[in-house]
Amino acid sequence: MRTVRFFYLLLMMMLFAGVMQAQTVKTSTNKKAIKQYEKGYAFMRDQQFTDAIRYAKTAAQEDPGFTEAYLMIAEAYSMMKESDLAVLYYKKAIYSNPSFSSKLYYYTAREYMRSNNYNEALEYFVQYFEEAGIDKSKASPEIKEHYDQCVYRAKLMTDSNHIKLVNMGPNVNSKLDEYQPSFTADDGELIFTVLRPSDAYTECKSCPNEEDLYISRQENGVWQPREPLGAPVNSHFNEGAQCISPDGKYVIFTACNREDGYGSCDLYWSKKVGDKWTVPENIGKPVNTNFWESQPTFGADGKTIYYTSNRPGGKGKCDIWKTTMTEDGVFTEPENVGEPINTSGDELAPYLHPNGMVLYFVSSGHPGMGGQDLFYSLADSKGKWNQPINMGYPINTEDNESSIVVNARGTRGFVASNKAGGLGRMDIYWFEMPEKMRPQPVTYLKGRIFNAKDSSVISAKFKVIDLETGVERVMSSSDPETGEFLVCIPTNGKYALHAHHPQYLFYSDNFELDSSYNVKPYHKDIYMNPIEMGESMVLRNIFFDTDKAVLKKESEVELNNLYELMRNNPKMRVEISGHTDNQGGREHNLKLSSSRAKAVYDYLVAKGIKADRMRYKGYGFDKPIATNDTPEGRAMNRRTEFKIVGN
Repeated sequence: MRTVRFFYLLLMMMLFAGVMQAQTVKTSTNKKAIKQYEKGYAFMRDQQFTDAIRYAKTAAQEDPGFTEAYLMIAEAYSMMKESDLAVLYYKKAIYSNPSFSSKLYYYTAREYMRSNNYNEALEYFVQYFEEAGIDKSKASPEIKEHYDQCVYRAKLMTDSNHIKLVNMGPNVNSKLDEYQPSFTADDGELIFTVLRPSDAYTECKSCPNEEDLYISRQENGVWQPREPLGAPVNSHFNEGAQCISPDGKYVIFTACNREDGYGSCDLYWSKKVGDKWTVPENIGKPVNTNFWESQPTFGADGKTIYYTSNRPGGKGKCDIWKTTMTEDGVFTEPENVGEPINTSGDELAPYLHPNGMVLYFVSSGHPGMGGQDLFYSLADSKGKWNQPINMGYPINTEDNESSIVVNARGTRGFVASNKAGGLGRMDIYWFEMPEKMRPQPVTYLKGRIFNAKDSSVISAKFKVIDLETGVERVMSSSDPETGEFLVCIPTNGKYALHAHHPQYLFYSDNFELDSSYNVKPYHKDIYMNPIEMGESMVLRNIFFDTDKAVLKKESEVELNNLYELMRNNPKMRVEISGHTDNQGGREHNLKLSSSRAKAVYDYLVAKGIKADRMRYKGYGFDKPIATNDTPEGRAMNRRTEFKIVGN
């Protein structure tokens, strides 16, 4: 940032000298005014802008027609980033002598742009082209670029979302810098980075500050006082640029120049077991290299990680990459996300919404409001990213934006900003996400998992699978100490939920949700039956058309789980049973239920399970598990069951 400011200052000094033609005064013969102006010019050269303004104002008072004095004041305010005052004095300079220089109209337009007044800026661009006697297509590349930017940003302002940023308050923010927020899928926990003053334990003795991770928990809609995430994650080195997994069980953060690092900055991970975090470990190769790896985000599936790196093979300076954790816990070779996301500029701070279909990121390579802007891209049905969309003003400004996260429901966005009126320097703010920008919402299933025999807790793996496509959308696991779990469930589709443990029959459920933003979360404790003689389970993801026994395509996920269960337990013998509601005659329902059970039996035989390990039977409506007096009860009675009859 200091480098950017230096070059900005140098540029403005060059412009000032160019318009003023060194120290030559053309518009005043008043000796007192010129003397005050010369004193101001000396301060201007030394970048003492307040003193320069004081003397230039005195010069203008002595001679109200002194164009150069107004121009000095305007340039000084411009370098102090007080664009509103710079505009005022550029206009005074123009009024005092409209033919002084056509460039004054251009400089006025640029200051209007810096204060986000793009329609006014366009008016002065037009006046500049008229005064200079040129067509805008023949303007210098720099001026043409600024004009095109102005047209683009004026349109963004016209489409402005009128967003109001709300400070998250003293339980989260302080007089220090707070940034890089990340949330669990239930919005229950917020983890963020705090830049605090170094202390006696800070390893970097020459560093004035140290980054640590902090956490705040939401209770009854109120964020509780923050706490350091603590050891072993926080250390006497820097920990920052982090993300938390949707289920809150993993945190991945950035640490630089550590003994176990590969060079520059690397990604590290820690797992939460009970209420404690494990000792962080370097993710290792092939993800980390001797280049810069930082700013990770978890994919909705709980196993894909997007992050930023300047490693070779990218499209530009810093690119967004992704890697996926396999079943064996090994990360795949990172893949560049490619176009249209990455450009020849910088793409930073990726955030993948829990629905897996919207990628937010920061870019200096795509057209924007100025500096680094926030963008989002929507994935198509094949998972390909579409052309990024600028999030517009006031989310984006002429300053550099840092990052954004959006809650699972898609209703709120969260950003870090050093805007005036905060509790300190950089604070975390939230805003209501405009309707047109809201991502498809995600709800969640939260609870605990137990052994059905003795109610002891179980650490089981969870998968959420799209029944229409068979694609695994989410992967998670329950806590080995508490049995707690949290899994995301996308809306606007039909999904199967499976919980697996090698010593238990898998748990099966399904959800069919619309895209409403008011979908309520599910809270449910799950009891899994051990693999023992007589144990059974309802196969909730076996589907048939009404009054038919042909398996629907959506049943394949469940059927393949059955196959894996039988294959992994080669001595298991089972009964597959079909059941109906009480609609229709007894004989018809017995035949239908038997045919449906046989359809499952035939599928497993075709997959390679020996026929003598299975039997099938139809019970019609003789064994209901719910009332047949309601539609909901009848739906529960129409089912396929799986029972262990030998082992």
